Amino acid sequence: MILELDCGNSFIKWRVLATASCAVVAEGVVDSDKALVDSLSAVQGLSLCKCRLVSVRTTEETGVLIELLEREFSVSVVCAKPAREMSGVRNGYDDYERLGLDRWLAMLGGFHLACGACLVLDFGTAVTADFIAADGEHLGGFICPGMPLMRNQLRTHTRKIRYGDHAAELALTSQAPGRTTVEAVERGCSLMLRGFVLTQIEMARSYWGGSFTVFITGGDAGLVADVAPEARVVSDLVFVGLAMACPLS
Repeated sequence: MILELDCGNSFIKWRVLATASCAVVAEGVVDSDKALVDSLSAVQGLSLCKCRLVSVRTTEETGVLIELLEREFSVSVVCAKPAREMSGVRNGYDDYERLGLDRWLAMLGGFHLACGACLVLDFGTAVTADFIAADGEHLGGFICPGMPLMRNQLRTHTRKIRYGDHAAELALTSQAPGRTTVEAVERGCSLMLRGFVLTQIEMARSYWGGSFTVFITGGDAGLVADVAPEARVVSDLVFVGLAMACPLS
């Protein structure tokens, strides 16, 4: 079995694949290294032989996780690394090593699936947009706060904004103007994300007309997917790129 990990700023997304078929055996999202070990240990018949991961954490934090996996599961671990060019995609950053690895892998996956120009929109703790031309040239992108960051900043810096996650979830069942603080905040932040999608698509049209594919990925993809019905929602886009960057023979 192969373990794949996407180690973000707030959560670790994991999945276990059958070695021969690459079918997903188990998957989940956890908020700590310990929770990851507990979740994996609960997988019936788990027998890991290899692991590949992408991490936007510090080198030290990533190293601690790798040591934990090797110790607990006796598995060899391969970690994705930055590259100037890979699988036909050319990194557009002036300093290519500064581009987030999760963005890089999502771009590899998007370009591979699109077989042409694409716009990759990733909705996680932060929201990112990346433009990849038909020849594989990364034109650059944008980063802005995602739903968790916007929500937490308002909670932290505005004294009267206090509510829990359940109330936030209920508030997002509608996009009507809010009649409570939680509705006003959650729906306002949601509308900002939806507007971001529309502006990115309009920019892509200015580059490529109608000849491009839009990918929406990330934990909060569901909040914006209906804004762009033509988009492809691919929840595991980073994993598509991870398999390309870290092939396991």
